[in-house]
Amino acid sequence: MLITPRTLSGFKDYMPEEALQKENLLQTCIPIFRSFGFMPIQTPHLEYAEILSKQGSEEIQKEMYRFTDHGGREVALRFDQTVPLARFVTQHKNLGMPFKRYAIGNVFRGERAQKGRYREFTQCDFDFVGSDSVCADAEIVQVIDTCMQALDVGAFCIAFNHRKILDGIAQMVDVAQNLPAVLRAIDKLDKIGKEGVESELRNIGLSHEQIARFFDFVLLEAKGEKIGTMLADALQKADNPTFQQGVHELQQFYTLLQALGICTNRLRLAFSIARGLGYYTGIVYETTLDSHPELGSVCSGGRYDNLTQNFATEKLSGVGASIGIDRLLAALEHRPKTQNQKTLVVAMELEYLAYCAKAAATLRAKGMVVELYPDIVRLKKALQYANTRGYDRVAIVGSDEFAQQTITFKDMQSGEQHSKSIDSL
Repeated sequence: MLITPRTLSGFKDYMPEEALQKENLLQTCIPIFRSFGFMPIQTPHLEYAEILSKQGSEEIQKEMYRFTDHGGREVALRFDQTVPLARFVTQHKNLGMPFKRYAIGNVFRGERAQKGRYREFTQCDFDFVGSDSVCADAEIVQVIDTCMQALDVGAFCIAFNHRKILDGIAQMVDVAQNLPAVLRAIDKLDKIGKEGVESELRNIGLSHEQIARFFDFVLLEAKGEKIGTMLADALQKADNPTFQQGVHELQQFYTLLQALGICTNRLRLAFSIARGLGYYTGIVYETTLDSHPELGSVCSGGRYDNLTQNFATEKLSGVGASIGIDRLLAALEHRPKTQNQKTLVVAMELEYLAYCAKAAATLRAKGMVVELYPDIVRLKKALQYANTRGYDRVAIVGSDEFAQQTITFKDMQSGEQHSKSIDSL
């Protein structure tokens, strides 16, 4: 019986044009990472389940793909690339600190599939491990800003907060014991609105007074030049030490961003940003596109000072972010594709193929994209193939061209033709 070809729900095939665009996005980011001193590493898609099971939120744990392999081992597919990084830096002792790495690869989460969000997706991570300096936090945002501009995604906004601010608010509202569930609810403010968050907080067990007190703080936000004023006002709003420490660190952070020349109009301070993963401890950030707010964050991250605690007694702090390549693809799907000049070389007779292969090699050596059609076909069929594949021109070798050692180029848009000798290519 024949098997029906189909893909799993939440997974997808990438057609050549889309796969090429994805590759181009990555090739734009990689030189930027290297220019800041980040080096590439690769880790396995599959880890021991215990490596992953103690990290991430309760929601992430439910979404994790885990199973018993043929050797009877409990294993799981990585749900991000940060937890494998923690395992990596504690396992390999000779890296030297601080250590800056980038990693590009697929991760897996059994979450509800929607536009730009799949159960298998590509993360493009960059992390700064082994430094407590706020300079490292600011550099990660500088890399985000540089990448987003280079990717030409249009207007975007980098929103940020500090987990200590949320911890301090939780202490003042007396909900610190139930903090993970509270933060997960607060983090949904942009998605489900104030009423939706209030409903979730009531279900968690917060009183009307506690919820009102929480919203006195988490609804505060400022953009651009008003960020400095909001931070100064926040210091007067509460005397909780944890809260104030978070505000002081954000003031240093914001001062550095200004010194780095990052446009303040692309920055937003929002006390509601928590980030869903449980390992964040410091400054956190999310990047959204003005033209596609429905996609959510296309680049997010933050500081995680205790990530290696499950692997070693030695504390290693880190800060990093991840670019959601698949979400960016969804945002760019209606953008006109960048056209590379592409040429299809066609031989009208079998004995002309060697000559055509030489011509194709000559053109490639000059940096052009060239395909040699491998079969002998009628010119009409070759032109149809070139049109389907989006070729800009067709290089034709018939009896006259072969005799004169020339090639006739046909422009697929204008239909104009001209001949050149192979030596002049």
